[in-house]
Amino acid sequence: MTTARLPSETRNKLLVLAKVKGKTKSDIIKESLDIYYELEEKEIDSFTLGEPFFGNYSSGETDLSTSYKERIKGKLRAKLDSH
Repeated sequence: MTTARLPSETRNKLLVLAKVKGKTKSDIIKESLDIYYELEEKEIDSFTLGEPFFGNYSSGETDLSTSYKERIKGKLRAKLDSH
């Protein structure tokens, strides 16, 4: 058995809902938790969501993480030279 302290407004809403639905407060809480758990299980983190796309669009260049400064300098030089 678990006990939860609810704010009076939440408790009142629970009482009204239980009465309207013809269910016990415990049944409403159990159903609510089941729905919550389902939603949490469906929630996908950003890595898992993007995983199918990682590595699919390769530039063919293997040194991008080490040559980025030179690449930026080159682009800036080209932009400044064009003016």
